[in-house]
Amino acid sequence: MIYDPEAETRPVAEQYELDQAQYSRQMAYLLENSAFYQQKLGEAGFDSPDAIGGLDEIARLPFTEKDEIRATQASAPPFGAHLAAQEEELRRVFSTSGTTGTPCYLGLTANDLEMYATNVARGYTAAGFSRGQKVVVGFNAGPFVAGAVYYGFDKIGCSVIPVGTGNTERMVTAIQKLGATGISCTPSYGLYLIDWCHQHGIDTQSLGLKNMITAGEPGGGDPLVRGKIQEAFGCVVRESMGIGDITLSAWAEDEDGRGMHFMPRGFVHVELIEPASGEPIPWEDGAEGELVYTALRREAMPLLRFRSRDHVIVTMAENPTGRTGPRIRCVGRTDDMLIVRGVNLFPTAIRSILDHFTPKVSGMFQVRPRSRGVLQTPPLPVVIELGKDTPEAPAGLRQQMADEIRSRLLVTTDVSFVPHGTLPRETYKSKLVDYSHCDDPAVAKMEE
Repeated sequence: MIYDPEAETRPVAEQYELDQAQYSRQMAYLLENSAFYQQKLGEAGFDSPDAIGGLDEIARLPFTEKDEIRATQASAPPFGAHLAAQEEELRRVFSTSGTTGTPCYLGLTANDLEMYATNVARGYTAAGFSRGQKVVVGFNAGPFVAGAVYYGFDKIGCSVIPVGTGNTERMVTAIQKLGATGISCTPSYGLYLIDWCHQHGIDTQSLGLKNMITAGEPGGGDPLVRGKIQEAFGCVVRESMGIGDITLSAWAEDEDGRGMHFMPRGFVHVELIEPASGEPIPWEDGAEGELVYTALRREAMPLLRFRSRDHVIVTMAENPTGRTGPRIRCVGRTDDMLIVRGVNLFPTAIRSILDHFTPKVSGMFQVRPRSRGVLQTPPLPVVIELGKDTPEAPAGLRQQMADEIRSRLLVTTDVSFVPHGTLPRETYKSKLVDYSHCDDPAVAKMEE
């Protein structure tokens, strides 16, 4: 199914021409209404629409960083100089705790909210959700922007059963008693739900789930994670990825199952850049880089060249559904990346190694660096959980896994094992890198 065929199947070149005109209007809007961008662009030498130029010149403009949004809200609370509409025009205000714990507010006008809802409707329809389907939602309606997913379900016409995080018993009861066949949650929660059902004597297949869409973190497209969830529930798993400051469901996967399509066509322009240099990367098959977003129709809090820190791999394979454009898989966040003796390592890449060793291992793991920071000295400690029917590690397994990681990821690791059920099952997002051991005096002494 395609929610918006005109937009989703439009030729890429044709979409680009439409975006050109809308980009010019949005830049004029920024210069007129956003004190933040008036100053930022002016300081960079772009003080007029003519100086900014067209969409094909966007790479000349400065990036916008999340820390800049936090800073402007701290200096001029609650919205900072970033707000480009009158406060009375806002219809929703979401927030995020951010890295410092200080809320960062996101205001949406009625048109902004409609845009978020449309993109969710496009993405979740692609993932297989349909009018009249009963759906349980594992994202809270507030205060976080993930709650805007409910408006997208309204546009599709689903019968939504809000549950949110933190009450799995209520989630399962709703599925059983109301006959829900769809679920929206993080991939970590999908894995957690499997274990919760087993612990409570519930046959996961008996729940009758038909489709699950995962969002909020990488993992839903990983073969190991997807395989475990699909086998347990007998449902189809599709992946979605958004970025709260730009839109939910910026990318979503359809029935072809080979990566996520860009959903906010006409609303957002997306670039691919080399994370270290910031230089543009062409959208070509096999390309890797960081996603950068520019809003084209945003009223309240528009963003220009906003760095997502999401690192993706591109595929240009033709899609039999008729959807056009590149597809992506997110392999991790550039700010979660570790550098081990000059080698970039995204922790999510370790999952692809574990897949080859199941069921001896469960698929759960944690990287536990000996020091805080991006730069790490090998061997990098990796704790791997054994499978349910593997009470102790078979002889040679430790070395086999370390050799495989070294061969495929070019990183030397110190692999250790823990019994099944030891590593935490998260109800929201999994922590793949755990720095808490860096504060252990015994670990510090080992490093001396």
